[in-house]
Amino acid sequence: MMKDELDDEEYDKMLRLREDLVEMNSRNVVKINHSTMELVAAKYLVQDGFDVEIEYTLNGISTDLYAQKGYGSLIVEVETGFVPPDHALDPMNYLTARVSSKITRYSSFANKFVLASPPHYIMQIPGSLTKPPRFRTEEEVAHIKKLCDMYYTNPPVTLEEIRNARIHSIYVVDVEKVRVKEWDIHEYMGKAALWKA
Repeated sequence: MMKDELDDEEYDKMLRLREDLVEMNSRNVVKINHSTMELVAAKYLVQDGFDVEIEYTLNGISTDLYAQKGYGSLIVEVETGFVPPDHALDPMNYLTARVSSKITRYSSFANKFVLASPPHYIMQIPGSLTKPPRFRTEEEVAHIKKLCDMYYTNPPVTLEEIRNARIHSIYVVDVEKVRVKEWDIHEYMGKAALWKA
């Protein structure tokens, strides 16, 4: 299905990314559901003129997708909504901390930071992290720090990372239709609030 939508150069880029993922999967580095979403998101970026790397290490952190176009850079972190058995009794807190940790740890390493999820998973994004950093209060920063420290302490997120964290948009990745719908973060949060009601 992808070949029909891509020119030859774009298709070659996608084949290279697919081969990288197949090799990583054979080493049990990535899981198939996560990798499929990465590949669909990569297609979206390649069609927009980005050069894309999958599972790219940046400053000691492995990013799901790292993309560059001209002088601009973008990081996409894929969230499937998976909750490990250890957190079966606190899934909402766990997923909120997971998303918060990703936003705070990764967003400073690119011009734009994006979270990607499947259509069936509504991400638990704290409202304080959807604000521009200059509008985030110290109380909100302390709350995010406390939440992240409950689950992620090696290394812990820093207050400075939380103060400067930013998320630009959400990709809803539909692997069955091989497409991405990009949402403004506030538009997504508004829809999420309606879905939760």
